[in-house]
Parts: sequence; C-alpha cells; structure tokens
Amino acid sequence: SFIRGGRKTRPPRCPAFPGNGMAPKTVLITGCSSGIGLALAVKMARDKQKRFKVIATMRNLGKRGCLEAAAGVTLNKTLEIRQLDVCDERSIISCINSIPNRHVDILINNAGVGMIGPIECQTIEEMKGVMETNFFGVVRMIKEVLPDMKRRRSGHIVVISSVMGLQGIMFNDIYTASKFAVEGFCESLVIQALKFNIFISLIEPGPVVTEFETKVYEDAENADYSTTDPETADMFTNLYLKNSKAIFSSLGQTPNDIAEVKGLAGVVISAAKPPFRHQTNPVYTPMTALKHADPTGALMTDTFYKMVFNGHVPTEPDTNPIWLHFIGCPLHKLYPKEQGEGEMKKHGLLAGGRGCS
Repeated sequence: SFIRGGRKTRPPRCPAFPGNGMAPKTVLITGCSSGIGLALAVKMARDKQKRFKVIATMRNLGKRGCLEAAAGVTLNKTLEIRQLDVCDERSIISCINSIPNRHVDILINNAGVGMIGPIECQTIEEMKGVMETNFFGVVRMIKEVLPDMKRRRSGHIVVISSVMGLQGIMFNDIYTASKFAVEGFCESLVIQALKFNIFISLIEPGPVVTEFETKVYEDAENADYSTTDPETADMFTNLYLKNSKAIFSSLGQTPNDIAEVKGLAGVVISAAKPPFRHQTNPVYTPMTALKHADPTGALMTDTFYKMVFNGHVPTEPDTNPIWLHFIGCPLHKLYPKEQGEGEMKKHGLLAGGRGCS
C-alpha cells in the first residue's frame, strides 16, 4: 500500500479477466507474420476460456499464410488479421480506427528488425532503419493507444524487448541501442501510466530461434566486410558468428517457449499485477546481473572480455556452471566474502556455480 495525504492507497491492479458472459479483451499484436508474434497470437486466440479477441497485424499481408494455417478454426472468430506498418503513422491510425471504439485492452509491441556486424560496415541509413522499427515503431503504437487507455483508466502495454536492452553484446551495437532506447522510454513512462491504472511490461528474451534470427545471420554471412580492418572482420566471422550460432542452437528458446503458460501468456498477460520486467530465459539472468553489481562497469567489461577472448563462451546448457564461475568469481573479488555471497544469492549466481580458484 502507498501513503497519500495521511491515508493508505492500494497500488493499481489489472481489471479482472472476462468471465462467463463478459466481453473478451481486445489484444492488438504487431509483427505476426512469423516468430513470437505468430505464436502468441495463436496461443491467445485458442484460449479455452475465450478471454481474448486477437487483432494480429503485419506490414505485408502477403505473408499471412503461415498465421492463417496456424490459426485454424480461430481465424475470423477469435483471431483477425489486419495490415499495420509500425513505421507508417497512417497505417497505425487506420488499423486502430477499424477497431470498435478504438478499444484496445492489451497492446503487444512485437514487430522488430535485427542487424549485426562491425559498425564500419553499416550505413547510417541502415542504422536509422533499425531505430525506426524497433524504437520509434513502439513509440508510435503507444502514442496512439495511450490517450484512449487513459480515458478508460485501464490498459496493458507489452513490449517485446531483449536481454540486450539491459546488457550490450559485441557486434550488436545498433540493435542493442534500439532496445536500450525502448527500455529507457518504458522505464520513464511506466510511473505516469500506473497513475491511470495502465501497466507496462518489458519482455526480455535471450536468443530465440526464429526466421527473423535466421535471416539476420544469413545476411551477416553474405555481407562484405572489406570496409573494416582484417582483425575485426576475422573477429566477427570466425569468433562471433561461430559462437553465436552455437549458442542459438543450444541455449535458444522457441517462439512457443516465449508464448506458453509459464512465459508471456501466463506470467505477464494473465497476472493481476503484471511485472514491469520479465526475462523468459533464466540462463541469462546472471549476465544482466553483472551490470548492476558494480557501478564502475569494470566487473561487466572484464568478465565478458575473458569469456569472449579466453574461450569461455557457453555454447552448451551443461557448461552453464563455467559461465557462472566467470561471473561469480568477480563478485567475490568486488565484495568481502559474506557480502559477495549475498550479492551472488540475490542474483541467483550461487546455485550450480563453482568455487573461485
């Protein structure tokens, strides 16, 4: 409870989900032609309690075949497919105006693009394109639905972010910047939104095996790196790409993992008080914890430098204790023994870890 004017007030809670005889909640999802957006749209449309009316959108309706096939009997019943381009304000307004009373209970910002590689090989226009979709696309969508949610004093805004919105990863500079921007925007907006009983939730997956990721890596493998120095080009192609593909295949989640009951649909969307942040892959929690354990940044940079250049990058699930070893030991060095163990317990770093040598 909060204290306001000498009296306690309860923190906001999401309105109860529809029961028998109640109208389903309208859910608008962007980027549904494949991946997480498709999986989540189908998952919610098939809800046994029929709590949701899903508006699944995509930029190019010519790519709706996979969604139609996956939707099955829910198509045009609890799931409708609409055109929406998050980079086009007219497209956004047209789509939302087509919804009765512009009533969106839950907005799920999923549309996104990726880009990896040395920045010397990327044009400013390509960088702007990533920001246009990943950051300004989210801003445009929220800007359009927020006034209506404020008037109703009800709503839930979900943003598919990334662990890279918390922790930068080598050669993901621009993609990481776009996710940092999203996280900062939502972190600033959430307090104001709560005053209107509007919840904001940032979903932070690690690697997810999708067509989106496959295309990013295919483009990277076929790109020209002659505009950077040979050492950097070799570092990207023979170190980063090789290890990243191994990590994706062994530690990556599927879109269904993100959408299932223990993930986005259950933990976040159906919660009475949705969390502001939710990491879908607990393997990556220690990685993001490093950043907050040492305000100088040395703990994070030193640890990742050793992991990358001393050959300690985890590529198999059973090597996770090694990863925790390289994260946990610097915490012991940063804090006195008792405090170090406390920090490790707080961030879930002791279980399965190894002692420092």
